Amino acid sequence: MLRGLTPLDRLVLAFTAAITCALAWVRPPTAAWIAAAHVLVAGLAWLAPRARRVGGWGPFLADFYPLLIDWAFYAEVGMLNRARGVSYDAAVQAWEQTLFGAQPSQLLMTAWPSPVVSTVLHLAYLAKYPMLFTPVLFWRSGRREAAREVLFLTLFSFYACYVMFLLFPVAGPRYLLPVPESAAAHTASASFTRALLEAGSAWGTAFPSSHVAVTLVIAGATWRFSRRLGAPLLAVAALLALGTVYGGFHYAVDALAGAVLGALILAARPWILRHSGFRQPV
Repeated sequence: MLRGLTPLDRLVLAFTAAITCALAWVRPPTAAWIAAAHVLVAGLAWLAPRARRVGGWGPFLADFYPLLIDWAFYAEVGMLNRARGVSYDAAVQAWEQTLFGAQPSQLLMTAWPSPVVSTVLHLAYLAKYPMLFTPVLFWRSGRREAAREVLFLTLFSFYACYVMFLLFPVAGPRYLLPVPESAAAHTASASFTRALLEAGSAWGTAFPSSHVAVTLVIAGATWRFSRRLGAPLLAVAALLALGTVYGGFHYAVDALAGAVLGALILAARPWILRHSGFRQPV
């Protein structure tokens, strides 16, 4: 039954099964509709091998459909966490106080109130979204195995974060703590970032920071194939990690946990690829 499915197809099916179990456990009012959407996602995974054999956009869509639908999984995780109504923010704030003697998400913007610093760090935070399409660059240049590997590790890191969110929901400082008052809070990039998050962020998805974990994995995986592209992405990932705390979007512990998770995924890359069905990791 799994003949023709790529490792990414199997990863999508495995996570769809896992989040379906979470859906059955929480059972929100919209559970039936979400379960129907899961069936559609599973159908996409089963149809992907056939799409890879046709011309035109078929092969591209067959490889990139998991990235295109990932926003729906992210939103569902937030919906399930809201339905549960459980938050471990108090524990994370206590860790923060123990490690740093304060709440860095409330202090950094006050300590560095420069609009220039604010603009740079908020733009770095937003850089995650175009970075997600880094595998497209490899695809367009004909390096499809590289594209598939970077894409697989990207989705693997997303799903690892989603599992953590469901097991240990943390809302984050943006929901519970005020935005520090300074000129840095009112730059165009800061205002746009807050508006974007208010429109599309999911509740209970702060620990670990998927922004940090995913961008580190993308940059590290890209480095293996292109130092020229990977080096600036690593620099952006470092600024992004700082920006998540500076903007008050994550606790510092969230960013550290995301960095650790991303580093572990990169370190375990050969094992992950080998046991996921890649015949010969690139």
